[in-house]
Amino acid sequence: MVGTIDKKTVKNVTNIIEGLGQNPNSESVVILEDIGTNSKVDAIRELTCRALVKRNEHDSLKVVITNKGKGINDMSTVVAMSTINELLALDDKTEAMQVLADTVEMHSDEEVRDNARSVKALMALS
Repeated sequence: MVGTIDKKTVKNVTNIIEGLGQNPNSESVVILEDIGTNSKVDAIRELTCRALVKRNEHDSLKVVITNKGKGINDMSTVVAMSTINELLALDDKTEAMQVLADTVEMHSDEEVRDNARSVKALMALS
């Protein structure tokens, strides 16, 4: 069956993404960005973005907030909304709010700035 993934493979990929998300090594953010956020599979991009947000570190948050086509800027509404929901669920929103503010102020792409502005407003209300 072309195009389908068996449950064992899904579980293995999920475990790898979650493991990289929890790994304190900063290289894991680079791996998640290079492989996970560039995947053609929405579910993998969604899991990757969630793992990056849960790290709640400047570099991991920057990946899902400032990059066109990734995280809150993903073309898949499922991926974008999942990332936004994960940001809203953070206990400590300080770093995310700072990355959002920096993006609104300094990013060169208007669409990325607008998305960051909207998410920042949502987070301020949560």
